[in-house]
Amino acid sequence: MKAYWCELAWLGGDTATADVLLQTSGDRITAVHAGVPCPPEAVRLGGLTLPGMANAHSHAFHRVLRGRTQVGTGSFWTWREQMYAAAAQLNPDSYHRLARAVYGEMALAGITCVGEFHYLHHGAGGTPYADPNAMGAALVAAAGDAGLRITLLDTCYLRGGIGVEPNETQRRFSDGDALSWAARASALSSLESPTSRIGAAVHSVRAVDPASIEVVAAWAAQRTAVLHAHVSEQKAENEQCIEAYGLTPTALLAERGVLDARFTAVHATHLAVADIGLYGTSGCSICMCPTTERDLADGIGPAMQLRDAGARLSLGTDSQAVIDMFEEARAVELDERLASRVRGSHDAPSLLRAATRNGHAGLGWHEAGSLQVGGLADFTSLRLDTVRTAGTSMVTALESAVFAAGAADVHHVVVDGEIIVADGRHVRIDVAAELASVIGELMGQ
Repeated sequence: MKAYWCELAWLGGDTATADVLLQTSGDRITAVHAGVPCPPEAVRLGGLTLPGMANAHSHAFHRVLRGRTQVGTGSFWTWREQMYAAAAQLNPDSYHRLARAVYGEMALAGITCVGEFHYLHHGAGGTPYADPNAMGAALVAAAGDAGLRITLLDTCYLRGGIGVEPNETQRRFSDGDALSWAARASALSSLESPTSRIGAAVHSVRAVDPASIEVVAAWAAQRTAVLHAHVSEQKAENEQCIEAYGLTPTALLAERGVLDARFTAVHATHLAVADIGLYGTSGCSICMCPTTERDLADGIGPAMQLRDAGARLSLGTDSQAVIDMFEEARAVELDERLASRVRGSHDAPSLLRAATRNGHAGLGWHEAGSLQVGGLADFTSLRLDTVRTAGTSMVTALESAVFAAGAADVHHVVVDGEIIVADGRHVRIDVAAELASVIGELMGQ
């Protein structure tokens, strides 16, 4: 058994609670006591302790692009060409080393669980590796090395666009057809463990035809696995889908039986009113990635309308333009302010739920994301004495966390009851050195 004493802790309500003792055994929280002094055997966690945060949408390899795509004008489509060039450099060994460092950066930011939307499956030209799941195995191993939980969202990616054959880089993503994807994905069960789970993903309605979407949805339903998809990230995607099928991407997914409580729509930026209603009545999750959506000039999604319709909001770092869940959380509200010219549509507790409980649920970890007895012993502690957070009171601690703090203010992170970040340093990985080394190698520096 271990004990962690929190100066302040968020137990799920509207304000923080003082002097909270968390007791753990193995990977579970066994007791939560509020208003008690710090016992001598406990690890003292100053500042504000939150449930571990869930990064519900990640493409680990995009991290190599940070700072390299900010010259000149363009759009998502021009950025995508640079992303393809980066993908072409990776193999299982280099992907493991890169992902290990990226997941280490996530741990330093207070993230304890990552949903990796994985479609870089094969070698050059689409030739499978000797182990057809070598790239997925590299990602799961990388998360384990960094101390994170992972849901590997194995992604079906068959086309280069609606009715378009994949190009040279995209052939690395494709299994050829949905049944071949399902056969390969079924072998991933050997990678499941107490800290790793397997889910499924449809890359997009651009990359997967309607009949194949049904195959992926049936595969996930048979296993009660979570299912994710990029949806309506671009207006052009909507236009192409309507032209080809007479339906919006959301309506097409609904027609094919995709929308239910296990489904997460990623981005959902350009939705029709009817689309919003479908997500609400189906109990879906919507993963918003505001730092990526603004970095790629994608637009501002209808977060408030989706929430009010009944959909759950979660958050992801997607392209790794930054890795900072506090920034993702506040951007939902601040971007909404720019679009609506109204303040306060999303309060701090609801945004923290998006970053914690909702994200975990969308990744299939329903036992994580809250500090309660029986829950997984995953939590993150945030300093309240930095230049960004100094002056915070117990009454305003949640607001300071969401609207002022950042990843650099995280000082301790616990996963499975074990410390993986202590005093702002990863206990296993020299993250900055590993990032510099592997990115420099991949990008020819």
